[in-house]
Amino acid sequence: MEKKGVMDGMQMWMIAMLAVSAVLIVRDMAKLIFTDRKKGKPVYDVYPQKERIERYARSFQRLAHTFYEMPDHQEQLTQTEVQTIFDGVKRELCQDCPGREICWGEKEYQTYQKVYRLLQVTEEGDPEKILRAQGDWIGECSQALRFTEILRRYFFEAREELLYRNRLIENRLAVAEQLNEVARLIQRISSDVSSISQAPEGMEEKIRRQMQKQYIVVKQVWVLSRPDEKWRIFITMRTRGGQCVTMREVARHLSQVCGCAMAPSRDSRAVLNSELRTVLFTEDVNYKVLYGVARVTKERETVSGDNYACACTDEQFVMCLSDGMGSGIEASRESEAVVELLEEFVTSGFSRETAARMVNSALVLQRGDGMFSSVDVCSLDLYTGICEFLKAGAATTFIRRSGWVETITSASLAAGLVQQLDFEKTSKKLYDGDYLVMVTDGVLDALPQEAQEETMKEIILQAQEEMPRELGRYILEKVLSYSNYRAMDDMTVLVAGMWKK
Repeated sequence: MEKKGVMDGMQMWMIAMLAVSAVLIVRDMAKLIFTDRKKGKPVYDVYPQKERIERYARSFQRLAHTFYEMPDHQEQLTQTEVQTIFDGVKRELCQDCPGREICWGEKEYQTYQKVYRLLQVTEEGDPEKILRAQGDWIGECSQALRFTEILRRYFFEAREELLYRNRLIENRLAVAEQLNEVARLIQRISSDVSSISQAPEGMEEKIRRQMQKQYIVVKQVWVLSRPDEKWRIFITMRTRGGQCVTMREVARHLSQVCGCAMAPSRDSRAVLNSELRTVLFTEDVNYKVLYGVARVTKERETVSGDNYACACTDEQFVMCLSDGMGSGIEASRESEAVVELLEEFVTSGFSRETAARMVNSALVLQRGDGMFSSVDVCSLDLYTGICEFLKAGAATTFIRRSGWVETITSASLAAGLVQQLDFEKTSKKLYDGDYLVMVTDGVLDALPQEAQEETMKEIILQAQEEMPRELGRYILEKVLSYSNYRAMDDMTVLVAGMWKK
């Protein structure tokens, strides 16, 4: 209980540290963004505050590096720890034994070798070898049975201490990973904020005139510049005379000024009224996505261990699928935690890889008897059609194109098993009319063992359904026909179709 309290304390310390740091960062970000804006002045002098925010990032990175340099994971007991076990046994049992001078005096070297061998087989855990070693020791020691009992007790205490230290090391590495990811996020925010500038004078004037025709008063206009050269425009505005205008209508008029289709940010309000608002408008995307899911729970289970989430931001569409360890409510809780965290991180602006690493660190930190789940993420850029896949312990993903099917496979471990997890990453260009088909292991396991992927390809190619939900149901029904419509595991089929706008 005491050791568990120490680990819980470590986690609480990490959370508190990140929370305090976040407050400090938000404070400086607020100074950076809102200084002088009450007076209606644009902000130009961002660099002093930008440098301070970047110092926060460097501090996190240095602290993470300090954690990485601490002692690494220990697989076996050290020679010093083995010697401590021997000393404990001698002190507890051999101190008053008449044969002590012979065993630990005249025959000290031979005794050490035999006891060390007994300790080795105890660590290996092979019952036959342990019985054989104990039998050999009976002929050497007058208190052989008690000796081996005490030796085993000291060994298991030392091993428990070793496991505890390793668990602390895992937690320390998890903290380091979290610190690194927070540092990267701070650097990105700093870069974005420093890229905000006042709109060119001619453009701002055009926007003001265009909006004035619609009874909209524009106070300020800023432009966020990024390497992809897509328009991202912040407008602080309100309506006149009690008018109400939809944000889509505002975007339509803005499009006339920019010369391309613009759209309000997804998290903006739907209607503009007489209250002053700052709204982000982005260049409209080139693709739209529809998705659907088909799933069935393992026989004799009421809750599926599979969970999924789909989220759409201003620039990308993300699908997350996770298969929890085993089945039932415990597996469901594990996979649900994974997809909820992934969705939260991705929609908050984290990259998919950063989000996955943060989730993996969280699983390692809270893992008890063993908590791990597969991670399967598809992130589709709605401007370019490029889809990035990230997998950890996940089943094959299928892409249905015109007349053929492509596969994306993974051989990496599930999330939560090890701290520094290597995710399988792949990028593919998708085109108008392509479909993404994500499945959990239960789906492929129901197909003939020798040709699971090939069989799935045939099923997908034979499907005539065009709507993702109907396509998912068709695939699941065909897969179930191979197992006499009995689900031997949780089965989930997640399908997304992409079309040009």
